[in-house]
Amino acid sequence: MYFNLLVLHTLTRWLVLISLAYAIYRGYAGWLDNKTFTRFDNTVRHVTATIAHVQLIWGAWLYIISPITNYFLGNFKTAVHERQVRFFGMEHVTVMLIAIVLITVGSAKAKRQATDKLKFKTMAVWYTIAMVLILSSVPWQFSPLISRPYLRWFN
Repeated sequence: MYFNLLVLHTLTRWLVLISLAYAIYRGYAGWLDNKTFTRFDNTVRHVTATIAHVQLIWGAWLYIISPITNYFLGNFKTAVHERQVRFFGMEHVTVMLIAIVLITVGSAKAKRQATDKLKFKTMAVWYTIAMVLILSSVPWQFSPLISRPYLRWFN
């Protein structure tokens, strides 16, 4: 079950990044070009937040059953000094939770703005900050100490 969740979490990462990038693009384009916030834009806003929440569920479930986080929580004094273990036990989960909160708040605030320009601006700004946090805390394959593959497949 652990490996299957890891695969789902890895695959959903790409959906989060793609939907977030597209929502950011729509947000800035609408804001800077004074476009009308259409039903499609609202759907992009909502779907992006929903995909991020699905990723949060996979991540929370993984956190509970992961041997890395179980080691981290059970051996905190030692594990906090081990870079890779600390990354998954504390850093990754904290930064990603903050990013999901920013996406959620940004989505809710954008939905309730009075003007189309403010809807786009709110979505663009909040989602951009969340994207920067996400990109900074993904265990990329090129990361020297915390390398993980770009894709994982089911066995």
